[in-house]
Amino acid sequence: MAALTSLLLAPAVAGGDAPVAHAEPAASYTEYVALGDSWSADVVLFDRNGLPDATYAPVDCFQSHTNYPKLVAKALGVTTFRDATCGSATTEHFTQPQELPMGGVNPPQFDRLTPTTDLVTVGIGGNDAEVASGAMSCISASPVSLLTPQLPLPDIIPLIDESTLPLGACKERFTAGGVDRLAENVAASEDKVVEALKEIRRRSPHARVLLVNYLDAIPERGCWPIVPITNTDMAYLHSVFVKLNDMLAEAARRGGAELVDTHPLSTGHHVCTGPLTRYVEGLGIVSLNDLAVAVPAHPNAAGARSQARSVLAQLGR
Repeated sequence: MAALTSLLLAPAVAGGDAPVAHAEPAASYTEYVALGDSWSADVVLFDRNGLPDATYAPVDCFQSHTNYPKLVAKALGVTTFRDATCGSATTEHFTQPQELPMGGVNPPQFDRLTPTTDLVTVGIGGNDAEVASGAMSCISASPVSLLTPQLPLPDIIPLIDESTLPLGACKERFTAGGVDRLAENVAASEDKVVEALKEIRRRSPHARVLLVNYLDAIPERGCWPIVPITNTDMAYLHSVFVKLNDMLAEAARRGGAELVDTHPLSTGHHVCTGPLTRYVEGLGIVSLNDLAVAVPAHPNAAGARSQARSVLAQLGR
């Protein structure tokens, strides 16, 4: 850990991903509020900035010092910025406090909104649909999925399903009986996202509201053992992410928000690409882009920069 810390705190080395360029938005903004889950917090455990940023939320929200909301706020030069994003958040935590794993409590995220807020970004929906926990249950020690019985074990490790052996076959489990449970979860989350967007409109009626979708994280074909998920299960997860982003597009339409599509700038940077290319980490602990103790299955610093560029591009329209 001491050696890793010294590496993390060493001067930055120029990588293959350019810093976020300042956009030329169509209007200026003075009060920006960021809402969302871990893919907006761009969660990190430790990087060259040290521990996660506790400026705007408890440290156990694991906000990156360089998540896309902070990059956007800096690029726009806003005078007032509040970042409510937090790992594991759902739409419930927009109106209710979120109790965190190290004892912290993130106040209801909507508490950061005011009638004078003029810009809001939102990244939410994946945890409502239980996509993250579903994806982690696809981990396989075998390149071929092996369906195993459920085990009577309690959940101990966050995001890991202890009720099944790590032998894949998550597609078979989630679609047993001809019903796709993850797809049903995604569809059931749409109304929650729509209601959240409408409530943002009620609380901040003059705000420009942007709903940010999920990066191009999951390829159609796997790369076991680099990411220990079988080809069949990876293809299934890819289809779930497509459904998730389709749902968000419809929710934005119904909720009166603008959709920020992060895919044009993130396509080809999924978890199976190289460590200096991918925008989303696999199951590794150390991210090389930038050097950090990363949270598996989440955007890295390069992914955050890509998200910020997508937001700024939308604001410039």
